[in-house]
Amino acid sequence: MADLASVMEPAGESWLQVVEFLEALLLSGVIGIERQLRHKAAGLRTYTTVGSAAAVFMLVSKYGFTDVLHLGTVVLDPSRVAAQIVSGLGFIGAGVIFVHRGSVQGLTTAATIWLTAAVGAAAAAGLPLLAALAVVAYLAVSYVLRPVLARLPSPGGVTAGYRIAYLQGRGLLRELLDRCTQAGFAVHEVRTLSGPVGRDSEQVVEISLVVQGRGDAGPLTARLAAVPGVLVCRRTEPDGE
Repeated sequence: MADLASVMEPAGESWLQVVEFLEALLLSGVIGIERQLRHKAAGLRTYTTVGSAAAVFMLVSKYGFTDVLHLGTVVLDPSRVAAQIVSGLGFIGAGVIFVHRGSVQGLTTAATIWLTAAVGAAAAAGLPLLAALAVVAYLAVSYVLRPVLARLPSPGGVTAGYRIAYLQGRGLLRELLDRCTQAGFAVHEVRTLSGPVGRDSEQVVEISLVVQGRGDAGPLTARLAAVPGVLVCRRTEPDGE
């Protein structure tokens, strides 16, 4: 009985743990790259850190206590560490959620961090297919369902997103916001993406602008692009989270 138990118990360090950790790092990195490309507050470094940290916790839980196991007295329970990962991620998630102008921002970021930790834990638990499926499902929701939902009628009107690059120091931001209001849209979010960059008098700022209203978003694009000093104005998927 003791020999059978020793064979079934998890082994110590081996290349298996290295592979499981690298799987978690890779899959977490995929989510991080997607969020980085969307210019979110948490990007590649945050998500790879969360996913790989969750994997380390799970690996320690599975393999780190084999030297103290004794048949009938000390029993290994990896699920206890997995449960603590879930509750511990609440602190990070709470740090990225905030209320701006009456709307809650950061819920998607917090949920994605939580998902990334689950992906890392699943990869380290020896469930690479489940971890990969979770990443594929997340990407499908982000790139397939999001555009479909954006085209559905909204009770609050149309929500439109823009990326605008303009010359700083000319009061253009106020002009852009005024034109949104005149077109029947309320400004939902304004976020600086980059800048100011360039030479002294020709510094360029790039912003993300999300508006909501019952107007026509098509003509609004042309009105924003026509503001003198605006260099680039293009529609984006409205995502203020």
